[in-house]
Amino acid sequence: MSLTRRATIALPAALLAAGQAARAQEPWPTRPVRIVVPFAAGGSTDVSTRMIAPKISEILRQPVVVENRAGAGGTIGSDAVAKSPPDGSVFVMGTVSTHVLAVGLYRERLPYDPEKNFAPVAGTVLVPICITVHPKLGVSTLGELIALLKANPGKYSYGTGGAGGSAHIAAVSFLNAIGAEAEHVPYRGTNPMMQDMLAGNVTICFDTPAIIASHHKSGTLRCLAVATAQKSALMPDVPTTAEAGLPNYKAYSWFGLFAPAGTPEPVITKMNAAVRAAVLEAPTKAKLVELEMPPLETESPADFGRFLHNELALWVPLVRASGATAD
Repeated sequence: MSLTRRATIALPAALLAAGQAARAQEPWPTRPVRIVVPFAAGGSTDVSTRMIAPKISEILRQPVVVENRAGAGGTIGSDAVAKSPPDGSVFVMGTVSTHVLAVGLYRERLPYDPEKNFAPVAGTVLVPICITVHPKLGVSTLGELIALLKANPGKYSYGTGGAGGSAHIAAVSFLNAIGAEAEHVPYRGTNPMMQDMLAGNVTICFDTPAIIASHHKSGTLRCLAVATAQKSALMPDVPTTAEAGLPNYKAYSWFGLFAPAGTPEPVITKMNAAVRAAVLEAPTKAKLVELEMPPLETESPADFGRFLHNELALWVPLVRASGATAD
């Protein structure tokens, strides 16, 4: 083969390689970014993600698409992201449910490892959980609810947005703490659970002040206690669990962004900066605080990774000791 012929064949390959190298060096992102919310629309995870997505989009100069992919306590959507290409095109808004509690609940069939299969990006918010009843239950204090449940083992039901979620574990921990039993009724998301709760089809729920406050104020539901050290700014008349006579009980959730393991460090660093700027932007931060979802201030991806590790050490043993399982 002549030298000219070899050069003619080699030239297109060289141009192709050069084009691929140039694309690889283009600053991320070069296309829209997806954030998977592994729960149904309308819950706190969805609401807070949609609040910060426009600012992230503005910073990255690309559309940021929020996609709901609910099921199995958030593990379906989380697993889909864990198995996605680590190219910066998709992230998941993980929670204490998907990345901590699920380890204890899905002992045999959790399809991912929260630390090995994900790269932590940034924490977003911390969310308190409150104990709420339907007025037809006929109780007005946490003490009255405890007495009712202990006197009627298994008679009453509580609703949650899904098996294995933070609300489910909050309920199991509460029942264990008071030595009572109640039936768990899991739903595919917070919205359908609240519809049945408002209708009185279930009479007890464990959810966030942002979801409960308007119903408490209108009298359609009755919030009995907030399971954190601080009282609710949205419901200042509601005591903490300690004030209501259950000092050692606490329950909360948190949200944070994760990428598939192997996502390039520059992508993680840039997304971390965008998320933190979005969460801490004054108007957004004020709205999150107003909704009682204050920022979870983990500064770097490494900080968020350490936070996750500590949460696993704290909660997984408690979940396993509770006997709760989703297998």
